[in-house]
Amino acid sequence: MVRLTRIYTRGGDRGQTSLGDGSRVDKHALRVEAYGTVDEANAALGVARLHAPTDDREVDAMLARIQNDLFDLGADLCRPGDPGDGKLRVADGQVERLEREIDRLNGALAPLESFVLPGGTPCAAQLHLARTVTRRAERLVSALAGRETVNPAALKYLNRLSDHLFVLSRWVNGRGAGDVLWVPGANR
Repeated sequence: MVRLTRIYTRGGDRGQTSLGDGSRVDKHALRVEAYGTVDEANAALGVARLHAPTDDREVDAMLARIQNDLFDLGADLCRPGDPGDGKLRVADGQVERLEREIDRLNGALAPLESFVLPGGTPCAAQLHLARTVTRRAERLVSALAGRETVNPAALKYLNRLSDHLFVLSRWVNGRGAGDVLWVPGANR
């Protein structure tokens, strides 16, 4: 467990930060951008949880698990090196859990007739925002993986999470009944 007694260290006052292995890098380094964006997605999910339906505790429980997973992912990304080094890393089992949840939720939804616009309930709109932040994190982790060693499960997790958040947004939109659908060329 982590124990924090000091919140500020002054170590970043010159634009650098420490990675999980103790090395120092610029705060704008791609690795820091990647795990910082994962943190941003996590914060967006925290807001989504504030709007989660109170009659569906399963939604909040899923989001709580995902938020914890995203902290695991941040810990994974902030530590460069071999994904098999025995350190805290995202595992394939976390990706598989997302897949099972996607399949179960999606099985109860009507097929889509068009693309979905972000909106509907406040929770669904916030889930769409978290989904787009997750996609940005995925792009950054993909770019990082092109330059440095990255746990392959980290990239898979982000890819699956954006799908999960899309399906979950439809779920909280009255099982899709409250989805806002795109009407191609509607405003020409």
